[in-house]
Amino acid sequence: MATAREAREAPAPPLTVAHFPRPRPPLMDRLVPKGVLVRIGLIIACIFFLLPFYWMVNSAVKTTAELTNFPPTLIPQVFDFGNFYRAVTYIPFGTFLLNSVLLTSGVTLGAAMSNPLIAYGFSRVKWPGRDFVFGICMATIFLPFPVLIVALFDIFAKLGWINTFLPMIVPAFFGSPFFIFLMRQFYLSLPNEISEAARIDGANEFQVFLHIILPLAKPAVAAVTIFAAVQAWGEFLAPLLFLQDESKYPLSIGLQFYRQSHDVAYNLLMAASTLIVLPIVALFIAFQRFFIQGVTAGSIKG
Repeated sequence: MATAREAREAPAPPLTVAHFPRPRPPLMDRLVPKGVLVRIGLIIACIFFLLPFYWMVNSAVKTTAELTNFPPTLIPQVFDFGNFYRAVTYIPFGTFLLNSVLLTSGVTLGAAMSNPLIAYGFSRVKWPGRDFVFGICMATIFLPFPVLIVALFDIFAKLGWINTFLPMIVPAFFGSPFFIFLMRQFYLSLPNEISEAARIDGANEFQVFLHIILPLAKPAVAAVTIFAAVQAWGEFLAPLLFLQDESKYPLSIGLQFYRQSHDVAYNLLMAASTLIVLPIVALFIAFQRFFIQGVTAGSIKG
């Protein structure tokens, strides 16, 4: 048995976390579970963002007599779904829809083809002056479109492109600074060893891009495609400037034109607006997973 002197001279055991009392959480954390307040704030923000859409759909299914009620009803007393049929027959909705589909398809195709390739050259290929040229490209983001209106109109007029879809579609095949930046950030998050291994196996630069990098960049390409489609579908100023024939108007211009030059009922206008918004909502819901991956992929390494 150890003596009392040996017990006193023995080293004390090391202190651990168990020896210290745990601090009590603040009163708010004890009363409200963690993260609940954040979720409540996000729900309130979503409600505010959805209010215009709800008001549009609410007005679209109301009768003309109910629209004159004051204060306005939050829920229609009578749901008149016939407004959607009357809206697409009262105005040349089919013509406007076809023009919007053609315009959006051309812009989306151009954005999906050009931006991944341009961003690859700015991120995965080393060449003299690359970063300087990329900086100039990014600086064009700060040029507002109204500043370029006169110059662009003069250029397209000399090319004979006025009153055609070419002024909106052709520039999409030369890239967009924001989309290039988005794709470049995604490429930078991919390890260089992937490209080096393909080059060692004998692949040239375009084969590396087409068969190795591009399949990995599907989320970013999907995000660029959605952004380009939404932007082209709701584009207003460019078609208003470059299109002069009513039969070539997209939906964004056609509804505004008929509202000003014809006596269109408010509920029919809201019904047509609802039909315009629905394809964009369906597109986002269908590709939501790829969209979120593409936007957040380059947020770690830049």
